[in-house]
Formats: sequence, C-alpha cells, structure tokens
Amino acid sequence: MVVVDVGGKLEFKKLQKANSQLLTALVANQAGEIFELEGYAAVGMAGPRLEPLSRAQTCRIPHGSELMYLPERKPVLLNVKTGRLETLSENPYAPGENIFPVAAFNSPGYVLTRVSAYRETQTAQTLPLFSYGAVGWHEESFRSAVVLVDPEPRQDLRRMQPKDVRAGVERMRKQLPGNRLRAHLEKCALTYGCPAGKNFFLGRYEAPLPTAKQCNARCLGCLSLQKDSDIPHSQDRIAFTPSPWEITAVALAHIRQVPNSVVSFGQGCEGDPLLAADVIEPAIQHIRRQTGEGTINMNTNGSLPGNLGRLFDAGLDSVRISMNSVREKCYDAYFRPQGYSFADVLESIDLALAGDKFVAINYLNCPGFSDTPGEVDALVRFLEKHPIDMIQWRNLNFDPIRYWQKMNAVAAHGEPGGMEKLLKRIRKQFPKLKFGYFNPPKEHFRICAESIFRTLHLEIETCRFWIGVLFQQETIRLFEGRTPN
Repeated sequence: MVVVDVGGKLEFKKLQKANSQLLTALVANQAGEIFELEGYAAVGMAGPRLEPLSRAQTCRIPHGSELMYLPERKPVLLNVKTGRLETLSENPYAPGENIFPVAAFNSPGYVLTRVSAYRETQTAQTLPLFSYGAVGWHEESFRSAVVLVDPEPRQDLRRMQPKDVRAGVERMRKQLPGNRLRAHLEKCALTYGCPAGKNFFLGRYEAPLPTAKQCNARCLGCLSLQKDSDIPHSQDRIAFTPSPWEITAVALAHIRQVPNSVVSFGQGCEGDPLLAADVIEPAIQHIRRQTGEGTINMNTNGSLPGNLGRLFDAGLDSVRISMNSVREKCYDAYFRPQGYSFADVLESIDLALAGDKFVAINYLNCPGFSDTPGEVDALVRFLEKHPIDMIQWRNLNFDPIRYWQKMNAVAAHGEPGGMEKLLKRIRKQFPKLKFGYFNPPKEHFRICAESIFRTLHLEIETCRFWIGVLFQQETIRLFEGRTPN
C-alpha cells in the first residue's frame, strides 16, 4: 500500500463530522466485479486536485449511465479512519487480491465535475474513448459527480425499446428502398446503438445526416478514425458519400412526420461536413423547395467559413461548432487542424452571428482543465466578443490524465476552481446564454425574457390602439345625440 499525502492530512474533527455524508468507495476485482470498500471514501480528481466525494457534491447516477473499471490503474481513496488519501494496489481485507478504480460513463445532459481518482501503473495504456466520472455508493444507491444541464429525454434509453427501433427500421426500409444513407443509419442504430440513429427510426426529435468521408482535423478523441494510435475508434466512419437525393429523402421522411423536428449534418460516424459542401448544398436546397418546416443544423469544426456561408445561403438554420478550448494553442493541441487555422473557426462563428443564425459551441469540457483560471477567463472574453446563443456542455471522451498532460505542455492554466463554479459564473455573467446538450429546433431558438417582453409590449400597444378607436366611436355617438348600446 502506498500512502499519498496531497495537501497534508485532512482535518480529523471536520472529517469525522462529515463522515456520514461521504460516499463509500467503489472498486473492482480482476474479474470486473464491482463492490464497496468499507472504511474508505470515494475520491474525485480534477487535474492535481483530489477531493473526497460527499452526498452534497453528487447526485443519484443518471439512468442509462454505465460503470466500468480501469485496468492498469490503482484507485486513490480516502481512509476514513486516518483521514489520509491512499493509493491501493490490493484489497486491504483480502491480501493478494488486486483491485482497480471504478468510473461512471454518465448519460447525456450531465456535466462531469470530477473524474475517477487513480494512479497509472508503468504499463498503463491510453484509456478508450469514454469520459470517466467519479462515482461512489451512499444509502443503497450509486452516486455520480455530475451536474444536470439538459433535462430533455431525447436520448433516454428507457424510451428506445429494441422492438420499437426494429419496427421503425422495417418501416423505413419500405419507405426508402435502396437509400444508402438509410441503410447506414440502420447500422448506427442496430450495431452501434447510436441514440440519434434510433430516434430517426422511432420518428422523433433529431435525425442524423452523416455525409462526409473526409476530415481536416486529427482530433485526439475522434470517434470514427484513429490513425497511428493505440486507441480504438468506437464506430466506423461512413464509407461513401450519399447523393443529394438520398440526403433529401431521409431528411424529408423525418421532417414530415415529426413536429419541431431537427435534421443534422456532422455526426460521430463521419468526418467534417464542410468538406462535403458540394453535396450538402443542393440537398438543403431540395429540402427547402419542398418544405419550410424542420430545422436544418450542422455540427462542424467551422474550418471553412466560405463553405459555411454557401450553406447558410442554401437554407441552413443553425450551426454547432466544436471546441475544447477558446485558446488557440490548446485548441490546436486537441484538434490538430490540417490546412485550417483557429482564426477560420472564429470567422465561421462571426459569419453565423452576422447572418442571424443560431450559433452553439460544442464545448468539450474536462474537470481539471476547463475550470482553470486560464480557461475560464478566456471563455468569458470569448463570449463577450462572440455572443453565441448556446453552449452545449459535452464531457470530453478521452483519457483525462493524458489530456491534462497534453494541455499542460502547451499553456499555463492555474489551479482548477471547480466545474460548478464555472457553470455558475457563466450563467450569472451571460444570463441570455442557453445551456444544454442537444440541438434545439428553431421553434425554441429565441425563447427568452427579451422576446416575451417584446410580445407583451406589442400586445399592450395593440390594446391601446383599439381602446382609442372605441373611445372615438363612442365620442361620435354622443356628439350625434345617440346613446351607446
């Protein structure tokens, strides 16, 4: 057993008082069996910061979350009796039994505040592409270190029964025979379990329109392609470019059956859609010739503002631009752009704002980096200069220690202050900025206090007008010697 003393021994009296609120640590054995470790409290990690998890800092683990154990790693836990942090390599109650840290891959709509606390062994390989949230056990339930930012049940697995998805697949096979994009989405829904693909076949919310085979970034956490890396990609990238007619048919099938529908280019199973603008542009035009309903959205790296402008002209309604940081060095270290610059990304954002389009950023956040002073201050300056409509808070799916190392190699950040504080500061300083996880339909773009005020003002002015008209009519009647009815 190795004792780790980070920040010295915790205040014993204070700790004793809080013991009842601490989460019991979870560990796993070699077989992957997860169990409580009595006498030890769960610990969360954010960069160099280690902190025991309490009930107040956590919530019941969201439905649909998954627990996993981390091989080639040792859990960092709090010994409740001594008040010290310890790194354990074996079960203290079963000498010789190796134990491993446990993490939670949380459901969409929840932002991680801490990751599972652990130390790597010398042989540790890079973790697969998941986020690794801190988790513990308290009062007969798992609890996770997360904050809810989007309550919409768009990807609630309880509402995605396999039989219903398969029925939707059969229905779409009959409706769109021979459509290669429809067939690709079948693989997404049935093989990879993609919630967006399932929603298309279930006929609700947002439908994916993967199109691009190529990408001009080499993201560390790319889900569909990993070159020269020991990290396996989680799904295959689309192997063909659908025609404008195939895209149109899938999009219209969704829009015509779903109220307040969204269709989106730029999915985890493709490159960047701006590189397929020559196909997407006529597809959007075809869609808009047939209907003004539905929201056409694009998820992109924003690398080609010229192409994005063409798509706006064609009828694109909204754009979501992915960023792990608004500081160029940190952005480049993660996205590793090929043939474009961070300035191009900012130009795309400003282009969308100037065109009065709905603009969101897909903010890939990670505790221990995103909540550092360098990052927080940069984000505030960015939002002041670029008044976007929404931040979609997305947990970064990447090995957290490897990520911190890469970010620390390119810029100074300072000590993390906590994701909770970051969220509160941004909400307070930018009250009109939407928080969320999913792409909203255009019907929800600008629902805010300002629009309500304008509506009420218009209604008041209308009332004043008609009161004036009635007053004039009654005045005329009295002048002519008539009494009102």
